[in-house]
Amino acid sequence: MSIASLTSATEDQVELPVELRQLRYFVRAVELGSIRRAASELGVAASLLGQDIDRLEAQLSTQLFRRVRSGVIPTDAGFAFLRHAQLTLQHAVDAVEAARQQRLVGHVSVGLPPSTASVLGIPLVTAMRERHPELRVHLVEALSGHLAAMLDARQLDLALVARGSAARRWSIRPLVDERVYLLGRADLPGFPAVERVNLAELGALPLVMPSGSHGLRALLDIAFERAGVQPQITLEIDGLALLMDAVCAGLGATLQPGAVVCREPGRRLRALLVADPDARRQTLIASQCEDELSPAVLATRVVISDVARELVEAGRWPGTTFHDLNTGSEDS
Repeated sequence: MSIASLTSATEDQVELPVELRQLRYFVRAVELGSIRRAASELGVAASLLGQDIDRLEAQLSTQLFRRVRSGVIPTDAGFAFLRHAQLTLQHAVDAVEAARQQRLVGHVSVGLPPSTASVLGIPLVTAMRERHPELRVHLVEALSGHLAAMLDARQLDLALVARGSAARRWSIRPLVDERVYLLGRADLPGFPAVERVNLAELGALPLVMPSGSHGLRALLDIAFERAGVQPQITLEIDGLALLMDAVCAGLGATLQPGAVVCREPGRRLRALLVADPDARRQTLIASQCEDELSPAVLATRVVISDVARELVEAGRWPGTTFHDLNTGSEDS
């Protein structure tokens, strides 16, 4: 890669040139824990690499490393700078490849909660292959709390999270509102023989639910409290597949968003819409701030929105209302 000069500005609009070579040296020194080993691997003199890092620290007016007997250890400022440096280098590589291939290239990592992944995951992968075949997509399925932590650690580019999990520093865009359904076997004692239910009617029904750390559980705990009923939660399981296995085995019913209804078409479970207005969740597309997003991430966000809209309009995401991505972003 040719050496280029990156220009950023402080809040006072002071120009601060930083070269890609300096970022590359800094990142490798962090990864290897040694300026000497980084220089050897990169094929440059250790004195030259050290001088470039010294200049970088002078330009930033902060110390990025602590020198120790075994090598170097990043300071708090160094750790904060590291991920940004890695992203900048990756974006530079992606930009070169995009120019060479005359198409959008790069990679993007997307986090999906299990219930959303069950309805959105495969259609999203299919759409990405059709629209952006050169993009490498990494999907991560995890609970909303874990996705939030990964997004904070910059291990994900995008994550679909419940509104209650969103952090103030993120850029967020509403994607869908999902109604909640009661799912269970028709022969489960006490399971309602109707098409719609209220939470107030479920006080005696054994429920299999995720634990209190789960975003949906927190939402439903509040909804039950407002309905004036104490739910009978007989089993807590923090994995969607195992939770649904327990429901199918007749160990209890569960409350889940409409995406899970699509996941269980052959399980002979009944799905009853919960009428309470509080029994719904809003799912957001969350990312770092807008000016940090690569073209690959921006393109993927559009595809997620388009696929979600198509699923809702086709009736393949029950009980769900779509939010148009073009309405703009908001701060959490």
